[in-house]
Amino acid sequence: MLKNPLPILSVRPIRALVDEVMKVIVMNLRPGSPVTLHSLHLSEDQDYWEAFGHYVSCQRGTVSVADDLSFGGTYSGKEPMGLLWSQRPVPGSRRDLRLRKMNPTTPMPVHISVYSGHLTGGFQDQVPLASVLTERWYMAPGVKRISVKEGNILGTLFIPPGPGPFPGLLDMWGGGGGLVEYRAALLASHGYVTFALSYLSEKGLLNPTDFESVFNMIKSHPQVIPDKVGIFGLCFGSIITLYLAAESKVIKPTCCVCVSATHCKDHESSGLSLSLAKLGSNSKVRVDENNHSVWRDLTLPIPTDSSRKLDVSKVNCPLLLVCGDDDQNVATVEAAEDMAQMIHAAGKDHLLTKLVYAGTGHLIEPPFTPHCRFSRFINPENGQDSTMLWGGQTKPHSDAQEDSWKKILAFLQMHLYDSSCPRARL
Repeated sequence: MLKNPLPILSVRPIRALVDEVMKVIVMNLRPGSPVTLHSLHLSEDQDYWEAFGHYVSCQRGTVSVADDLSFGGTYSGKEPMGLLWSQRPVPGSRRDLRLRKMNPTTPMPVHISVYSGHLTGGFQDQVPLASVLTERWYMAPGVKRISVKEGNILGTLFIPPGPGPFPGLLDMWGGGGGLVEYRAALLASHGYVTFALSYLSEKGLLNPTDFESVFNMIKSHPQVIPDKVGIFGLCFGSIITLYLAAESKVIKPTCCVCVSATHCKDHESSGLSLSLAKLGSNSKVRVDENNHSVWRDLTLPIPTDSSRKLDVSKVNCPLLLVCGDDDQNVATVEAAEDMAQMIHAAGKDHLLTKLVYAGTGHLIEPPFTPHCRFSRFINPENGQDSTMLWGGQTKPHSDAQEDSWKKILAFLQMHLYDSSCPRARL
């Protein structure tokens, strides 16, 4: 008597950029077999993250994650990338975690396994029917990574493979400070010379001349098209982006992308003299029933006093605003509407593109990044430790990350890319 063939698990591509869709298929199952697809990742912080979906094989004995419905688990329905975007810390993990890749020169290993039956836990105690180890990369083959430390300037330059020249980008993250490289590495993998800048530390913000030096360094790099340099900012980095685009006499970006942005500022501040320590002690900061800090009321109501807002009507380049209506850290939707009114009053409607996503929080990351509704936040200026509520619901937030990334890349392509240089792929 012939034995039943062993199940075969196929994951393609086995190595891919983090924004590439993978196809997961199980074959050689008995028709109508209940199985659980499971993903497992060990982060750089040594925390395990997992996701799983429940499937039933078709009459051919196959399951295709891209084509078939998940009947339960950490996601449900037809979700080709649910095994990644719905990942969460395994039971018993440390609290308030956020999954971030701090070293983009190494991959994110993800184990994909298939188990018999519909499981909801205890995967480590079960023997899978089949397993495959995949690699997800922020940095494509051939991308060069160059550390930069000049005076007050600390950052990392990522250069795409190929002869160039390429468009350039200055990339700035949020108020957590430090040097965050993974988005810059991914942007370089899509054909942009990208400089990830550490602009905020315990010493405070860089001064305007430092930002100008960084922008000119990117512009003058031999691999960069000098009149095709943009700025990409998230949260606090978007405030800097808007300030530089509106007020600097030296920095003239070709376009700007601002994710989870506001143009509001402390009425006592001028220019870039914004203080996270002062913001964190503001009486408008509240704590929810889970002891999570909520900052969104800090800029509400949106001030009518022009001295308390950046004059975004001075921005003279295409501007893309990306925000979520469940942002619990910054009142980004209200800010985007007010900025749109200021830009309209200046007769510059043609420069503004605004994307607002329902059920989406503050941390709008590259696609398939696990949604982070809240996490530990350490103020870089005073070391104060808290749990910050970022907002968002997992499914709509994940959809927003996928859709917004496609539109961000299309926006950058439209305004920066004027050559046929091929993008790097794994």
